[in-house]
Amino acid sequence: MSVKNEVIHILEQCRGERISGQELAERLGVSRTAVWKAINSLKDEGYMIDGVSNKGYSLSTQSDVLSSEGIRPFLKEKYSNIPISVYKTIGSTNTEAKVLAMKNADHGTVILSEEQTSGRGRMGRNFYSPSESGIYMSIILKPQLNVSDSVLITTAAAVAVCLAVDSFTDLTPEIKWVNDIYINNKKVCGILTEAVTDMESGTVSSVVVGIGLNVKTELFPTELRETAGSVFDTGDDSFIRNRIAAEIINNVLSVCENLADRSFLSIYRERSMILGENVRYYRNGQWSEGYAQDIDEYGGLVVFHVDGSKEVLHSGEITLRKN
Repeated sequence: MSVKNEVIHILEQCRGERISGQELAERLGVSRTAVWKAINSLKDEGYMIDGVSNKGYSLSTQSDVLSSEGIRPFLKEKYSNIPISVYKTIGSTNTEAKVLAMKNADHGTVILSEEQTSGRGRMGRNFYSPSESGIYMSIILKPQLNVSDSVLITTAAAVAVCLAVDSFTDLTPEIKWVNDIYINNKKVCGILTEAVTDMESGTVSSVVVGIGLNVKTELFPTELRETAGSVFDTGDDSFIRNRIAAEIINNVLSVCENLADRSFLSIYRERSMILGENVRYYRNGQWSEGYAQDIDEYGGLVVFHVDGSKEVLHSGEITLRKN
């Protein structure tokens, strides 16, 4: 670990407290000049570090730069050593995660970025990913599931994000099947799950879960202003993204360890914004209508038609039907 990374690791653990340059130098076994250079480099990267002569350095409680050093203190002990890579900018965290998955990356490997230039959503859409305002993250999972069960990971991830938001707010996020999170009727999060298959065996070797959460995004492109929102849209800077990211990671890894018991599906049903509603859905090149009755044990949407027939959807595009 570089001096810079070691310095921010210590400052993150003591956020809001002052630590002298001498103490940092002694703890790291380096010169005070090396510490000073590391501090200046961190400031250039956007960290809010206050330095006062004879009193030391302090990382502001308002500093909000994503980093592995800032995330690890809030991970559960059993997840504290998972590989975490954080980029300033990247094309797509899911694309990078899939490359790593094919190279046999460890279960729980996390890729985050302050910004995505080619963020990907479902149905080939782009996911708006501006710098310093959201959490754009992909987690590599090796759940050892059958292909039919792997679709549960998307529903589990949606529950994990909702529970994380619950931890920091009094809001009640809702889920639009299958993978979008809404607050106050505006989309704040999208989830893109992609399987990495073993070409020899034809089985799913890894699953990449991509999560894009608008934490405090204020300005959206014109085409998104009516439909997109953020978790925190009041200008409150007290919610640090590292803590939220850590909570999402904790929840995703924890829920996915217990996919077989399907207990998370009851939360998914409670948070659903479409159950009990008439919906339109797009599948196989055409739109159909039905009544969204339930989520089955595999995460599928159970839809009843006017003629009494039943259909279970495992993919597709859903909209609420306007009466």
